[in-house]
Amino acid sequence: MDRSRSYLDVVAIVACALIWGTTWHAIKMQLGQVDPLVSITYRFSIASLLLFAWCALRGERVTLSGSQHSAALGVGLCIFTLDYAGVYEAETRVASAVVSIMFGATALLNLTAFRWLQGQRAPAKAWAAGVLGACGVVLLSWGELARSGFDLRTAQGLALALVGVLGTVGGNLFALRGERAHTPLAASTAWSMAYGSLLLALFSSVTGRRWQFDASPTYVGSLVYLAVLGSVVAFLLYFGVARRRGYTMASYISALTPLIAMLMSSLFEGKTWEPTAFVGVTLVVLGQWLLLRARQGGQPPPAAQGAEAPALAPREL
Repeated sequence: MDRSRSYLDVVAIVACALIWGTTWHAIKMQLGQVDPLVSITYRFSIASLLLFAWCALRGERVTLSGSQHSAALGVGLCIFTLDYAGVYEAETRVASAVVSIMFGATALLNLTAFRWLQGQRAPAKAWAAGVLGACGVVLLSWGELARSGFDLRTAQGLALALVGVLGTVGGNLFALRGERAHTPLAASTAWSMAYGSLLLALFSSVTGRRWQFDASPTYVGSLVYLAVLGSVVAFLLYFGVARRRGYTMASYISALTPLIAMLMSSLFEGKTWEPTAFVGVTLVVLGQWLLLRARQGGQPPPAAQGAEAPALAPREL
């Protein structure tokens, strides 16, 4: 991989982490009047329409084969339904920092899943990075975790967050299947979000969720931010990095986003840092450094790579 491409990948990782590090706060702005699952449905419906429009403007095909649709449906179910439903519902019960702890282990779980289910051997540096990332996020958020009280509501929040993490890992496995089927990146993401929106809408209707909309500037502004930057831009960046550098590298962004979220809280909410947080920052950054130095872990052999993966695509929590 040439040096310029490596620099672009680093830029994509940083941009994705910056976007998702701020979406934790934007998600909080969505909670209140509108049911969380309804808000997610709005978010990914808007994002999928924007992606289809993007494909149309660029003259990119959006028709998929049966196997490509199957992979997109899997991503839609795992990431855009289970993952985000778990996150939104978890944040109604526990602090976002507590939820982020669960997602800090995504890279480690991703390595395990790809090893067991795909038979892919990752380098030792990748495993070490996953462990450092998970430990770092725990230390970053330890203060809020200790103050959460560990009551029943906290346990429910952690369980829902775990559903979200497992959804992310499952979605990565389906995304790899779509990549091997040579699915165009933007079209694949558009269809995945469309399937996720449809599944969320069906579940919300069956379970009697109330369909309403909050026209306040706070809700509308956060919805637009989450749909455009948090979904369209960030997910295209994420899946682009995953196709070029492996899904473990991409999933490690989940360990970087809590760091960005804490920095945002310090700048705009006056959050103070505890001593353990600085150790956590060191571990998270060290883990990312190890991943960048590791050989591509969790990546399919070159012959199986998707031929239509762009050099750098314009892509959430």
